[in-house]
Amino acid sequence: MVRRQVPNPREILELVQFKRPSLDARKRRLDAALTIEDLRAIAKRRTPAAAFDYTDGAAEGELSLRRARQAFQDIELHPSILRDVSRVDTSTTVFGGPSALPFGIAPTGFTRLMHTEGESAGAAAAGAAGIPFTLSTLGTTSIEDVRAANPHGRNWFQLYVMKQREISYGLVERAAAAGFDTLFFTVDTPVAGARLRDTRNGFSIPPQLTVRTVANAVPRPWWWVDFLTTPKLEFASLSSTGGTVGELLDSAMDPSIDYEDLATIRAMWPGTIVVKGVQTVADAKRLADLGVDGIVLSNHGGRQLDRAPVPFHLLPEVVREVGSDLEVTLDTGIMNGADIVASVALGARFTFIGRAYLYGLMAGGRQGVDRAIAILADQVRRTMKLLQVTSLEELGPQHVTQLQRLVPRPRR
Repeated sequence: MVRRQVPNPREILELVQFKRPSLDARKRRLDAALTIEDLRAIAKRRTPAAAFDYTDGAAEGELSLRRARQAFQDIELHPSILRDVSRVDTSTTVFGGPSALPFGIAPTGFTRLMHTEGESAGAAAAGAAGIPFTLSTLGTTSIEDVRAANPHGRNWFQLYVMKQREISYGLVERAAAAGFDTLFFTVDTPVAGARLRDTRNGFSIPPQLTVRTVANAVPRPWWWVDFLTTPKLEFASLSSTGGTVGELLDSAMDPSIDYEDLATIRAMWPGTIVVKGVQTVADAKRLADLGVDGIVLSNHGGRQLDRAPVPFHLLPEVVREVGSDLEVTLDTGIMNGADIVASVALGARFTFIGRAYLYGLMAGGRQGVDRAIAILADQVRRTMKLLQVTSLEELGPQHVTQLQRLVPRPRR
């Protein structure tokens, strides 16, 4: 028989702990976000459809993006046992310098479109977290202003070799003068991909007021207030070169760039040079033979060629072939710290987050970027502890199995 008693009010009060309400609405919504998907949901509520879809979308049927994310879900992790993991070290070195975490912020264009704090928020948050920040040629904050936002951290620059070569050469010189230590030579954009969400939304830079955009803005007045009361949205590092936004964008996509352009830029750049957009083992091997410092396995976040290879699938073979000759890094599809840990286990020296950071930016400006980094950092540490490894160097292929979903048919 269970002995029953009259409830003791004091014991009940001990069980019921009321959380003090926060008057800061931004902090409240960001604290409630436990995953990058949560930040994405907040971002979608708070951002006009055209701006959100520009970030969230990909090329054509968006198969490349879906496959990249699915590839990270299709893994099995194999933990060790009986290891002391009371402390784990998430730090690493990449491209000649340190990073407190095995991921950095990828280059993204039009970033102030998502939130007026734009690249400045990303650079400052990266600096505070001790991770690198990468500025895009098509960024909406200048090279010099990014340096001001992150004066003591690692800043990297992503370069499009434009049709007017002297524009690109000038950007290389400015990035070097501003103390940027790594240059990403981008090779996957001979032309712009067909981003159908943008076409269907009537998307333009800068945004144009139409009946549709006004209707979509009604429940999001804060975005338009910010947009209309802050400096003009433009390519900040290109604003002195002349031409409309459309003309500059068209000029950035040049189908004629080749290995001679890589050699020219490499001769100009005093720091580390990395080729971004590598999608085959053969190209990785050729670049290793040329002596570049590193590569980024990337299909541009699925925003260029739809049905392109999945970088995470390419990773093990590329590491086997060239991992001893150059640093292999990875982007596209990362939404969880476990994705990052799995990539490092399969040989990636480093990884990059694009949309994951932008979801945080749209959800809450600089605080939202801080929250995105914190979520991923917590997931990285927890995954490492559950795998029972104390440092990134202890991770290896024995910790990860890539499960097969799309298996190539034999070639006849």
